[in-house]
Amino acid sequence: MFSLNGRIRATAIAGLIAAGTLAAPAHAHEAGDVLLKVGVTQVRPSSNNGSVLDGSVKLDVNNNVRPSFTLTYMATRNIGIELLGAWPFQHDIRGSGLGKIGSTKHLPPTLSLQWHILPDSMIQPYIGVGINYTHFFDTKAEGALSGSDLKLKDSWGVAAQLGADIKINDRWFMNADIRYIDISSKVKLDGQHIGTARINPWVATLGVGYRF
Repeated sequence: MFSLNGRIRATAIAGLIAAGTLAAPAHAHEAGDVLLKVGVTQVRPSSNNGSVLDGSVKLDVNNNVRPSFTLTYMATRNIGIELLGAWPFQHDIRGSGLGKIGSTKHLPPTLSLQWHILPDSMIQPYIGVGINYTHFFDTKAEGALSGSDLKLKDSWGVAAQLGADIKINDRWFMNADIRYIDISSKVKLDGQHIGTARINPWVATLGVGYRF
């Protein structure tokens, strides 16, 4: 029968073994790896979406969720280069006092340089900064603007990112990240510049990844 001291020692040893197991390397991403992630992404525009007609009409752009993917090339164990792609997002555009005045679709490919902070951890956080190009298409005037030609110009802007890969095994992992992207577009109505739509969304993604 164990003494009290023996039980304490056994408990301490078990705790050290468990701690050592948790601290063991967790199949780190290595230089030369390619990470493919697929999931769903929500584009959530900021609360202030700009204005048109000399500021007399405030714009409101709604949220949208679409399937997405990323490809990341690990240049080193800590440095990744990532490209974000997605199924086209679609947004309704509302004007203050006018209701729905249009809709648009866009593709927002984003290229980011990432720093993976803890490559040997089971949860591998990273931060990133990059550049976004947003292509608007299939923009339609509706409601009070029906019959008019409504256009949104393509946008270039910076993007910041915070995320984490959560290892499942040697190849598979879960992923979650959030970005802030600078998306501002000149608005044209029947060929005339009438203002700027400032979407500037938070972009949140949940997905699953595979390491090649």
